[in-house]
Amino acid sequence: MSDQLPAVQTPSGSTEPTPAAEPRHRSPLLDRRGAVPAGGADAGVAWHYGDPVAEQRALERGGAVVDSSNVGVVRVAGPDRLSWLHSITSQDVERLAPRTSTELLVLDPQGHVEHAAGVVDDGEATWLLTETPVELAAWLDRMRFMLRVEVADVTDGWAAIGEPVDAEGLADEPVTWRDRWPHVAAGGTRYGPPDDEHPGAERPWRLVLVPRERLADEVAAREAAGAVLAGTWATEALRVAAWRPRFSHEVDHRTIPHELDWLRTAVHLHKGCYRGQETVARVHNLGRPPRRLVMLHLDGSGHLLPEAGAVVRTLDGREVGTVTTVARHQELGPVALAVVKRSVPAEDELRVDGPAEPVAAGQEQVVPGDGVSADRPAPRGPVARGLGPHVSL
Repeated sequence: MSDQLPAVQTPSGSTEPTPAAEPRHRSPLLDRRGAVPAGGADAGVAWHYGDPVAEQRALERGGAVVDSSNVGVVRVAGPDRLSWLHSITSQDVERLAPRTSTELLVLDPQGHVEHAAGVVDDGEATWLLTETPVELAAWLDRMRFMLRVEVADVTDGWAAIGEPVDAEGLADEPVTWRDRWPHVAAGGTRYGPPDDEHPGAERPWRLVLVPRERLADEVAAREAAGAVLAGTWATEALRVAAWRPRFSHEVDHRTIPHELDWLRTAVHLHKGCYRGQETVARVHNLGRPPRRLVMLHLDGSGHLLPEAGAVVRTLDGREVGTVTTVARHQELGPVALAVVKRSVPAEDELRVDGPAEPVAAGQEQVVPGDGVSADRPAPRGPVARGLGPHVSL
């Protein structure tokens, strides 16, 4: 289900992804005393620095800094860059103002998610923050044709620092991408609750780009100002609690954005044609994407938690989905994101295959089972059973 490797259990009962092949960059912050390396998609940075609960609390109260230098960076320059990106991706960026953040997806012809990227333009170039920098840069380079654009994977030169700050970068600050999740962007729509009722509304987050050789110094400067250095244990716990999809975890070869409620921030429904648009429009108009994202509250009474990739089942043993992310939240306890069949009733108790025995799991609905967005067009005439008029969420 996920791009990440299988997870291994740790003595604490949380899960850490199995260490991947040698990461592209190993952060110098891993040399800190107490640093425990992360694995999988987060290889190269710290899972935590010895006290993950304290780190998560600091992150929640806005007093932390995170080494996010495993995030890839692609830079697109040239006078045609915005109109070109507008024409080939899911987002309206044609008139994107400098220092304004958004998000886009690259879809295949059938509407499946191939790449995801945070987007910000500094007035001279557009910066794409992504987990697939090599592949995304190669795909963009093939799509240049005769346009005046230059594409470069600049991950070797730039590193991201994560901050729990809900603000765009200022003119005198480095390039900064602000995560607008879960606020519905212009041209987007939602399957889940309104912005002000969404659990992700309480999760401010941004990524600041700094020269890679200055990463340790920039983090140290924030620590000197009172910030606590936190690892990916903390960021992933808060991301799961915010129902925030992540490409390397929640996406597989079948994923369409509707299943993850990603039309909130990454898809513009009224822009011009782009690859995969027909699927986006069809599922939005007709409703009922085949799968839906849920958050699972896991029974933490056992010593071991399920792994990412574990099968989700009904109580009678029927396979209905897959766990995509497992985390320990300092208030919610063990939680997970999972993608399940749309037809699974939201009130059903589930169980997840564990390393020793099945783990009970209660659902928290992210994408409703009816698969209807808040602004789906009203049907013009009789439609198939189950696709009639609906009440907005």
